[in-house]
Amino acid sequence: MTKTTKKFKTEVKQLLDLVIHSLYSNKEIFLRELISNASDAIDKARFESLTNKAIVSDDLKINISVDKEKKALIIADNGIGMTQEEVETNIGTIARSGTKAFMEQIKEQGKGDTELIGQFGVGFYSAFMVADHVELVTKKAGADSDAVKWSSDGSGEYSIETAEKATQGTEITVYLTEEFEEFMQEYRIKNIVQKFSDYIEYPVVLEVEREEGEDDDKKTVVKEETVNSQKAIWTRSKSDITEEEYEEFYKHISHDYNAPQETVHWTVEGTSEFKALLFIPSQPPMDFMMPDRKKGLHLYVKRVFISDNCEELIPEYLRFVKGVVDSSDLPLNVSREILQEDRQIKIIEKNVVKKVLSTLKTMKENDIEKYTAFWKNFGRVLKEGMHFDFANKDKIKELMLFETANGEAGKLISLKEYVEEMPEGQSDIYYIAGENRSVVENSPHLEAFRKKGYDILFLTDPIDEWVVQSLPEYDEKSLKSVTRGDVELGSDEEKEESKKALDEAGKKYETVIGVIQKVLEEDVKEVRLSNRLTESASCLVADQYAMDANMERIMKAMGQDMPKSKRILELNPTHPVLEMLKSTCDTDVKDQKIADYAGLLFDLALLAEGSSPRNPLQLSKKIGELMVNAK
Repeated sequence: MTKTTKKFKTEVKQLLDLVIHSLYSNKEIFLRELISNASDAIDKARFESLTNKAIVSDDLKINISVDKEKKALIIADNGIGMTQEEVETNIGTIARSGTKAFMEQIKEQGKGDTELIGQFGVGFYSAFMVADHVELVTKKAGADSDAVKWSSDGSGEYSIETAEKATQGTEITVYLTEEFEEFMQEYRIKNIVQKFSDYIEYPVVLEVEREEGEDDDKKTVVKEETVNSQKAIWTRSKSDITEEEYEEFYKHISHDYNAPQETVHWTVEGTSEFKALLFIPSQPPMDFMMPDRKKGLHLYVKRVFISDNCEELIPEYLRFVKGVVDSSDLPLNVSREILQEDRQIKIIEKNVVKKVLSTLKTMKENDIEKYTAFWKNFGRVLKEGMHFDFANKDKIKELMLFETANGEAGKLISLKEYVEEMPEGQSDIYYIAGENRSVVENSPHLEAFRKKGYDILFLTDPIDEWVVQSLPEYDEKSLKSVTRGDVELGSDEEKEESKKALDEAGKKYETVIGVIQKVLEEDVKEVRLSNRLTESASCLVADQYAMDANMERIMKAMGQDMPKSKRILELNPTHPVLEMLKSTCDTDVKDQKIADYAGLLFDLALLAEGSSPRNPLQLSKKIGELMVNAK
């Protein structure tokens, strides 16, 4: 066949511009694409060799070599190859995928299915990103036809002619532009292959030059080095993988020196097919809370690397999970926009979340010590799902653990355990939020609850304030803050008795309350008697749906400009200080001592909730004066 020049069958210039300038932002991707195409071709040869013995399926490999004089990179395979007609059909027409047609043919003939990489027919043209000229020589396996040479500079035309090639397969020569001659360097080629194609099933062999012999008799020889591991551990059966192999792979992808706490390895088949190997770390990395930390999973498409940070595969609240997802359904040229919108990605994410949560549930049920260690490391992150993942909220709430007032420091219980241990007569779940256990366990707000034997959840993570907003009740029991609203504890009869006692005390101390209210009118919304205090003289509470002191501190720490809010000052009607103030009021309602004590009661309530007093120096002087006068 004489050499002929033909035009591409589509508006090739525009399409090539799209491939070269828009489809791939990372130029080194071209080598991944060509290796993937070669892997495809070998897959086809292996498949066809089952019924056609003329097709060679032994010693299958992908060969990479460099021609320094021609400034060319050569990628060769001994796969299925192509006839002239197939070259014109699959190469002469942009976005006409031979692989896709091959898979459709297999399906039609009822030969089953096979996993092949290139589905869109544009990967070959990525070579023009780094080359000013590309040549392809191919010979169809098992056919009597001659080899074919295809050549183009990507300007809109290509030439095709008969060529000499002794063996089956395809050889692509990429004539690199001056700008991209770096891709002839040995270390650069190895780096790209190990990054993108390390788990390709077939050996990727690089021809390298090495010096051999003694100093006086050195000579340069060309050797072949296999530069990919071919060890896609996630494609193997779990029964064939040791714990040491899992651990080694985890350390490789996570850069963690510790072994993982849990390994999750499974395969999904059906409408969406993928393999996944995920790990739950035993310790959070040092950069775990850094905003620019990589939070996604490694994404592969049929063992070809796509991304080491695919955030679309896993929600933010599971960002502690490390691992690999290998999809059979996604295209190789998947972009970030496709990842965000692709239906298959959504299905994979849903399955990943389901599997991780079920794994954590099993861990919690079967090994609570192991789960408690996990929770202490990653619980504050997992709780974010209560606010952001409505679909899985019921599953997440069963995974949450809390310290409580009745438990010793460090001991954690679940909401289910809390409810099971509730004493008779307790109808709600009570909690208190604060900076740490020391602050909340010494709060005066707990006094009446402790007297009744009620336990209180300690919420000491900032995220907890948002968690309880997404969790108004559990097991038909409302979650209530002990620092907000009124308190009614016990049976109906006990509540009635408490209300009656509070009404009587209110009449008794009506004048005192009125005077204190006037003194503190700039600082408090209301002064009232409390049935939540049994030992302390005072405390500050917020309205039922208002922001309490802890929430205000969190918002201010986030840089929010918070307007001054007034809370309610509650007084203990059984505390001696109230009787003393009543005696003083009965004598002289304008006595300065009343104003001083009112200020002290307010400042002490601020200190008890973890807030700063209005004027620390003045408070110190007043307490000193009281100590002197008490002699």
